[in-house]
Amino acid sequence: MKPIYVGLLGIGTVGGGTYTVLKRNQQEIVRRTGRNIEIRMIADLDQEKARHLVAGDPVTITSDAHEVVRHPDIDIVIELIGGQTIAKAAILEAIQHGKHVITANKALLAAHGNEIFAAAQQHNVIVAYEAAVAGGIPIIKALREGLTANRIEWIAGIINGTSNFILSEMRAKGLDFHTVLAHAQQLGYAEADPTYDIEGIDAAHKITLMAALAFGVPIRFDQTYIEGITQLANDDIRYAEELGYRIKLLGITKRVSNGIELRVHPALIPVKRLIANVEGVMNAVIVKGDAVGPTLYYGAGAGAEPTASAVIADLIDVTRLFTASSEHRVPALAFLPAQLSDTPIVPMEAVETAYYLRLQVMDKPGVLADVTRILADCGISINAMVQKEHADEENKVNIIMLTHKTVEGNINMATEKIQNLPVMADKIIRIRLEELNS
Repeated sequence: MKPIYVGLLGIGTVGGGTYTVLKRNQQEIVRRTGRNIEIRMIADLDQEKARHLVAGDPVTITSDAHEVVRHPDIDIVIELIGGQTIAKAAILEAIQHGKHVITANKALLAAHGNEIFAAAQQHNVIVAYEAAVAGGIPIIKALREGLTANRIEWIAGIINGTSNFILSEMRAKGLDFHTVLAHAQQLGYAEADPTYDIEGIDAAHKITLMAALAFGVPIRFDQTYIEGITQLANDDIRYAEELGYRIKLLGITKRVSNGIELRVHPALIPVKRLIANVEGVMNAVIVKGDAVGPTLYYGAGAGAEPTASAVIADLIDVTRLFTASSEHRVPALAFLPAQLSDTPIVPMEAVETAYYLRLQVMDKPGVLADVTRILADCGISINAMVQKEHADEENKVNIIMLTHKTVEGNINMATEKIQNLPVMADKIIRIRLEELNS
């Protein structure tokens, strides 16, 4: 049977890993698919690097991605360029030429996935993207296929390795955010410009895709609430630990009575939860289905070969379905395109969760009474409270409170009123709390 010929766009970390793993495991892959899968063209601006990678294999090297997507012999295009300009144009042109596409480009899919998937449906081709979310963890396949008997209730995940490494190091070593960020950059875990990671944008791209898969809605990145980790202090990580919690940056999407929650932010998680013990650059995702209950997916969320594993898994799937008609394929967003719903995204002010509050106040009589009165007036009840002496100034104390569940709008109103009290010595620190129980 004729081999499947593949065009590879981009030979950075993941592209190089994809070529290496595919070549190394070629015999095993043929046993799974019954066909050879061969990368025949590579597009990259660094042509010398590409030639070194292929080491004399029969591969055409070019600097023009469009030359690859237009070539009549190429059956499948793997896009690993990144960005949202050249990559988008190359993917859409590949689709127009009737070629199946595999991509790891979560930013592109979060911003333009609806357009790309509509074009793929029109031209009867597949766009596969397992590597776009959580690296080597097969979470997309789990949502698209493995859990399709379930009505998904919620998803919560540690889906950015850089931020998880920073929070792990801050907790373990007692270091401040900026010191750990600099160390992460030295180790190569954080980019020179780490904005997408530390501000939660990368995690938001990923949870947006998972929400579409879980609930059968269009991709809605522009409606995702995003909050990063740059404001977290080591004091709060330590106090959370003393109370039996760990702070993680979570991507959360949840089906609720008035719509779908879609949010990324730091959250306290009980230490007894498995996901609270995911450390370093590792990723983990919990999916709660009505039939199966909570299921946990754990593994490397980045890196050359873990991500290549996901790319090649997509490549094998597409090869198996190469001759299947479009109606026999799993839809790109798991639900039939005509059956996607217009369920609204819940505004953050209406999201209900519990909270950790840290108030630095002047050590005077009546302070606690004023604070608790404001909370009660706003419909917020206290679950636990401790007082800590301020390390530097004798006349100041830290009051740490855990609240019961309330809507965000109530907390916004209460913290604004408390902040205006004359006894407040610093800005209130507020972190959401997620129990993540079944």
